[in-house]
Parts: sequence; structure tokens; C-alpha cells
Amino acid sequence: MSVTLSATLAANEDIDRRRRAGERVLNLAFGEAGLPVHPALRDELVAASDRNGYGPVAGAPGLRAAAAGYWHRRGLITDPDLVVSGPGSKSLLYGLLLAIGGDIVLPKPSWVSYAAQADLVGARPLLVAPPQGEGGVPDPERITSTVLHARAQGRTVRSVLVTLPDNPTGRLATPQTIRRLVEVARELDLMIISDEIYRDLLHDSALPYTSPADLAPERTVVTTGLSKSLALGGWRIGVARLPDGAHQLRSRLLAVASEIWSSPAAPVQEAATYAFSEPPELVERVARSRRLHGLVARAVHDRFAEAGASVPMPQGGFYLYPDLGHLRLGGSAEVARILLDEHGLGVLPGHAFGDDPAAARVRVAVSLLYGDTADQRLAALTSQDPLCLPWIAESLDHLATGLKELSAARPEPVRERRQALVPTPAHS
Repeated sequence: MSVTLSATLAANEDIDRRRRAGERVLNLAFGEAGLPVHPALRDELVAASDRNGYGPVAGAPGLRAAAAGYWHRRGLITDPDLVVSGPGSKSLLYGLLLAIGGDIVLPKPSWVSYAAQADLVGARPLLVAPPQGEGGVPDPERITSTVLHARAQGRTVRSVLVTLPDNPTGRLATPQTIRRLVEVARELDLMIISDEIYRDLLHDSALPYTSPADLAPERTVVTTGLSKSLALGGWRIGVARLPDGAHQLRSRLLAVASEIWSSPAAPVQEAATYAFSEPPELVERVARSRRLHGLVARAVHDRFAEAGASVPMPQGGFYLYPDLGHLRLGGSAEVARILLDEHGLGVLPGHAFGDDPAAARVRVAVSLLYGDTADQRLAALTSQDPLCLPWIAESLDHLATGLKELSAARPEPVRERRQALVPTPAHS
């Protein structure tokens, strides 16, 4: 087993150490939502603070009903008895890998914990790149050959995991890709695990969104939580919507949960019940968060694009995935090292997400740019023009300066310089 400390957590701790030592570092490595807790959620947590019993393994009935209502409002009729809660969707994903068993198909790149969790349970991930311009969903046209080849070697492949929208690329798979994925999953008898933790943070609410559960409710597990949309990462709460009629899977997942986490913290479940019921004040908070994430992500995108990076425009969440290959710096680990050591820009190397180590791609998270204090973060959330706030503007300037210095410090490759010196023939 080769699992090490999560790359995101390790990078965040390293950056914190550097900052305490007096280094100026822009933290673009950690995928935390970077926003304050809504007061109504704090009130709910305090009101339930005397609830210290374990409760049902699947979660409190009120929470499961509220989560079912959340999905119902998104077009997924959900039986509360097929909802399971856990201490974060990350724990639920791990429990699902154990409950489903077998090897799993993952997008390449994909969130750092997917492959690590597969390793922990003794499974071997099959990494398949997404269609060009998309993210989070393995190319359905390549899944079939990959799975059949693995099965021919005696491997048991039982599931495929997707992220909608994606971490690390910030891109959303098209409805056409999801439809084809569902067809392939049926042909190969694969369970689909759809991580939809960023669903409510699509920058453009008009962007077409299709969940595999819309088309294949009989074989799709949907997971979500409150760590991204409502910035409750430290509260550790998530829910899973199991496939229609999947009572055996539910029993296996609850057996796993009973031996690992028993039940989520009771006061947090009460606050989550309130959150998943989506009262107006929390709907407004999510909308403001979505707007802020989109504005800052696009601004960061523009800084990388101006520096010559190839970077897809993010569509959801607070991530970007620029490719700095034009600078000939080396692979992703070397790019991340240079950005941090020489320019004070903390990012994650693409190889941590299963990408080709030789590629110069890095994952950039923008959500810690909103401020260092709760007051600054709340001001960013409520500002009509958050990019003009001094601390955000300064961070964007730091990024732009670092990228400009990075480009200036790398000499143009000899071949390209020589080609530039060759006169261009005149055209008649």
C-alpha cells in the first residue's frame, strides 16, 4: 500500500509553515470554500449541541428526508430510506468502494483521494481521460476497451466514478457525454458513482446539467455534502443517494459505516437537516457564493491566459487547470516547485491527480483569495465588485507578477528564436 498524506492537505500545511516563517505565499493549493458560516447554521448547531447520542447509522430520519427533498427539487425522486449520511462525502465514497468492491474506472485527472481510497481498499483504478474540453467523466468511447482489457486479464471491474462539475479542471461534462456514459455502464454492468459536491456552484445556472441518476437511477449513486456550497468542510457531513431498489448495497454500506464512523455527529446532522431543506437565506448564500467563485475563477483564468498558459475556462466550483508547457519548465512537480520556491505561488502538481507527470499542468484553487479574516470574506461575498477589494486585487496582482516573472526568467527555446529570425516571405 503506497498511500501518503493527501496532496492537498500536505501542500496546505507546507504553505502554512512557510507563511509562519515570514514567506509571502499565495495559497492556490487548498480546495476549501473560503467563506464564513451563515449565522442561521451556527444557531441550528448551538440549539442541537446537547444531542450527544449516536443515533441511527444511516443518519437521523429528518436529515434523510431533507436530503431526499433536496434531490426531489432537482428532478430526482428519492426514497429517504435509500439515503445514507456520513461524516463528509469523502467518507461515504470510501464506504461505497468497500461496499461495491472490485476495481474502478476514474477520470484522468481526478481528485487526489479517489485513487488513494481505491488503493486503501485493495482496488486498482483504471484511469481514462475525459473527452477533449471536458472534465470529470472518463471518455465513454474509451471505457469499453479499457474495462474489457482489464477483465480479460482477470480483473473484476464493477464501477465508474464521475465528478460533476470537476475537480481539478472546473469543467462540466456535457449531457451527450453523460448519455453515452450511461449506455456504456449498462453494456458493461458498471455501477456509476456520481460525486456532485459542486453541483450547486455552477457559475452559469443556465448551463445544461445532467446527472447519470437522471438517466440511470437503477445503477447510479449520487454523493454530495455541504463543504463546498455552504463552506462547512470542518463540520464533516455528507449524504449519498443510493440507486432505486438497492437495498443490498444499503445494507453493505451501513455495515461498513457501523464499523468506521458509527454515525455523523448529531448536532451537525440537525444543522444539515436545516441546510438541505434550503430555506431562502441559505439559497441566497449559495447564490452569492456561486457568483463570487465564478468572478474570481475567471479573473485568475485571465492572468494565466495572459501569461501564455493553455487553460480551459472554469465552469463550476473554484478550480482551474492551467498547462504551462509552453515555458519548457519540466513536469508538473517541477512547475509546482518553481512557482512556490521562486514566485510565492502555491499550487498542486497535476501528477497528484493521476495526470502524466511529464505534463506541465497544475491545479489552482482560488477560494482562499477571498480574505484572511471572517470580515474580509464576508465583504467579498456581499461586494458588488469583489475584484476591486484591496486584498483580492493585491492577490491577483501577486499572481500576475509571479507569472510574468516566471515567463521572463525562462529563455525562449533556441529553435523558436531561430525561426523568429527567419524573414517571412512576401506574399503577392
